[in-house]
Amino acid sequence: MARVRTTRNPLVVAAIVLAVAAAGAAGWGGWERYEATHDDAAAYAGARDEALAAGEQAVQNMNTLDHAKVEQGLDSWEESTTGDLHKQLVDGRDAFVEQIEAARTVSTAEILSGAVTELDDRAGKAGVMVALRVTVTAPEGKPAVKESRMLGQLTRTSEGWKLSALGQAPVGNTAG
Repeated sequence: MARVRTTRNPLVVAAIVLAVAAAGAAGWGGWERYEATHDDAAAYAGARDEALAAGEQAVQNMNTLDHAKVEQGLDSWEESTTGDLHKQLVDGRDAFVEQIEAARTVSTAEILSGAVTELDDRAGKAGVMVALRVTVTAPEGKPAVKESRMLGQLTRTSEGWKLSALGQAPVGNTAG
């Protein structure tokens, strides 16, 4: 019986170890990539960020209006809204034009901060709270600056997130 030689070349052993390690690393990397692309938390965070950006922009639009460009400003209001809020703006447009042109004011809004207060991505509903600084400049006198917090309800439409309700956030202690 012939005896088989069992001496091993160290370069062959090192190559096999490196090949196994590379295959393991590739498999692990592929799995991590798969998990990242199928992660519900990442998709939820993306939806939250989209809702917040749209909500902040809509609140800013709704608090910015120049009497010299009133039609353009009201178009922006209508483009930022949906549902009953949109209907109220469309129905009251003529009255808004008269009021703003008579007052001859310019209001500009600056977003200070915002947060999503609720998000139901499947139902296409979200809530936002936005802190803003509004400066109203009348034809005479100094500009009036007011900081406030607004609560908005958003509805996802085929054109993206739009305001469906907007109001002042309560101030002070509401605990009983």
